[in-house]
Amino acid sequence: MIRLLSYFLFVFALLPLTGCGAEPNSSAANSAPAQQAPTAPAAEQRSNSQAAPAVDFQAGQHYEVLRQPVRTSDPERIEVVEVFWYGCGHCYTFKPMVEEWAETLADDVVKTRLPAVWHPVMELHARAYYSAEALGVVDQVHTPIFEAMNLRGEELDNKKDIGDLFEAAGVPREDFEQTFDSFGVSSALTRGDSRQRAYGIRGTPELIVNGKYRITGTMAGSHAGMLQVADYLIEKERNSR
Repeated sequence: MIRLLSYFLFVFALLPLTGCGAEPNSSAANSAPAQQAPTAPAAEQRSNSQAAPAVDFQAGQHYEVLRQPVRTSDPERIEVVEVFWYGCGHCYTFKPMVEEWAETLADDVVKTRLPAVWHPVMELHARAYYSAEALGVVDQVHTPIFEAMNLRGEELDNKKDIGDLFEAAGVPREDFEQTFDSFGVSSALTRGDSRQRAYGIRGTPELIVNGKYRITGTMAGSHAGMLQVADYLIEKERNSR
């Protein structure tokens, strides 16, 4: 317990206020403590993507233009990718905001998730997400995994502990075991890593709009700002079609 608490305090001291940074050479990749974001009115936290944003955000200041566009999952729709890590307290804070915002998106927009990986323990967590997708239980385990790491301080650094969460959600242990190390999940992990590298991910949470633009909390100014910039870029893409 003392070791875990010391780690939390160490990570907390290193984190910016709006995201968890990637530390490829770090030997530690456990959970970061959740942050309490200032509460703002719903109208300030999100905006409706069906209406043109009034603010003119600038490339290089509020968002980054990717050097090479990345193919999206559906060329007929505008894609927004939420890059996250279960152990990131900022992602846990951002989660309800981005989920509420996603409900306002028009039919020509699709919102997906991408688990970030820059450490072996994060690979386990990414496998958990892809396993949930393969088993069709994302809705049942996505929030419990976040809560286990960010509310209860569980490290989830082994397959057994992750499997316990799946089993608690009603997934037979045998089904979890077969899926977690399956070829399909391993392939999804490889594809996800390639996309992460192509996006130039530097931390979590981040948003990627239509394979062209990267939004971070630092550039947007806040988690709510990330959604406002995303609205702007969605409309920008819509108008360019």
